[in-house]
Amino acid sequence: MKKIGIFYGTTTGNTAEVASEIAKALNVKNEDVKDVAKTTPSAVGDYDVLILGTSTWGAGDMQGDMAEFMDGLEMVDLRGKDVAFFGLGDEQMTETFCNAVGEMYHKLRNTGANFIGKYDVDGLEFKHSDAMVGDLAVGLLVDNVNHPEITSRRINQWCELISKEI
Repeated sequence: MKKIGIFYGTTTGNTAEVASEIAKALNVKNEDVKDVAKTTPSAVGDYDVLILGTSTWGAGDMQGDMAEFMDGLEMVDLRGKDVAFFGLGDEQMTETFCNAVGEMYHKLRNTGANFIGKYDVDGLEFKHSDAMVGDLAVGLLVDNVNHPEITSRRINQWCELISKEI
């Protein structure tokens, strides 16, 4: 079985909560769930599967700690690793909803990583997101502000999907 590491950046704690829910759904141990403010990009070397999460801030930017982490991670050779993304946003930011997820994806495109976990956006309404590739997002998009009632269902379905992909 492949070893999964979950790496997230959080400011308000919401991304940490979603990371914890994902860990439960995938049976990932607490010590394999990492706040990027307290770890370095080299820590990904211990894992076969990386699940990376961030919230979107301002004009569609990554959470600060995750932005710094990603600057280092984009220099790492990720060949042989499966990478999945998740992100939180507020769909009232209709032109930049969960853009940070797309930013993470684009930063890692030249690392050799195998991207998994593309997912639908059913139940969410927005005009644009850099996280979209065709009809699917490059990962799990969550809006706990406007749609907390669908978050757990979306997390569980996404985790079932990526479990089949790894």
